[in-house]
Amino acid sequence: MPWTGTAHGPQAVIDTYSQVGRYWKNHGLSITDRLESGESAAVFGSFTYESHTQHRTVTSPFCILIRVQRGKIVYMQFMEDTFGTASTFKEGGTWKVRSDPAGKGIEV
Repeated sequence: MPWTGTAHGPQAVIDTYSQVGRYWKNHGLSITDRLESGESAAVFGSFTYESHTQHRTVTSPFCILIRVQRGKIVYMQFMEDTFGTASTFKEGGTWKVRSDPAGKGIEV
């Protein structure tokens, strides 16, 4: 997914959320908790996206961690259910998954 990974600078934040808007329609965002400690803050909640290509919808929890120095954001980390959001683009086929080293894989 082109919006994932590590990026740097203020433009990276703008580009990331522009990409999200390009791939999904946002059906809502709910913030459930906000925490702040010194120059760090975290926001928790959920969002609902619908992919423009497959019209599949997902509701995912999210968390944003932000660190600030001298009034400017110097670090931001966004966490979501990446498997869930990626599944909104699924066109067909199956996944074979094997998580248990002693077990067999399953097809999803």
